[in-house]
Amino acid sequence: MRVEIWSDIVCPWCYIGKARFEQALAEFEHRDQVEVVYRSFELDPSRVGVEPIEEMLASRYGPRAAEMEQQVAALAQGEGLGYRTDREVGNTFDLHRVLHLARDKGVEHEMLTALFEANFADARPIFTADTVVDVAVGVGLDKADVLRVLEDKTAYADDVRAEEREAAQLGARGVPFFVLDRKVGVSGGQATEVFARALRQAWDA
Repeated sequence: MRVEIWSDIVCPWCYIGKARFEQALAEFEHRDQVEVVYRSFELDPSRVGVEPIEEMLASRYGPRAAEMEQQVAALAQGEGLGYRTDREVGNTFDLHRVLHLARDKGVEHEMLTALFEANFADARPIFTADTVVDVAVGVGLDKADVLRVLEDKTAYADDVRAEEREAAQLGARGVPFFVLDRKVGVSGGQATEVFARALRQAWDA
């Protein structure tokens, strides 16, 4: 069975949802027969530049922003995840292109996990080439390969766009978006029990 997960690196619900899904998968009796593939999705593909997340949220949600962030932080911490509110937000297209390189090299899951942790747990500047290279090398990617992808804006660009189009065709309006064997869909960072039911439902379908 194949599970496809559309997500974005700056999406806190993708970070939380990934942890909850992985917990459900770890407890699933047929887990060794499940292939997980992460797909590209940009929450804000037109974004230019980098800004503190507090400023972006305040401009969008006003005085409720800080409270909302604290609520999400509490949920993340409840899953054993680090969560800092002083991180940055920027355009994630290049990060998705590097994730496709990681997929080709067999370390996609490790790279996505490392980017999530660098962003949410450590508030590292993931929109700088130095940080992306450092994170990538840490999961086994070759520095020269990562720099080549970052410098060549066409590298994996079509692959990212194709996955984003597919998400739209499948009806995804946001992320995370889970598609289990093209039979069952789950939207959002649901509770672990929801993912457990979805795995059983897709397996039995």
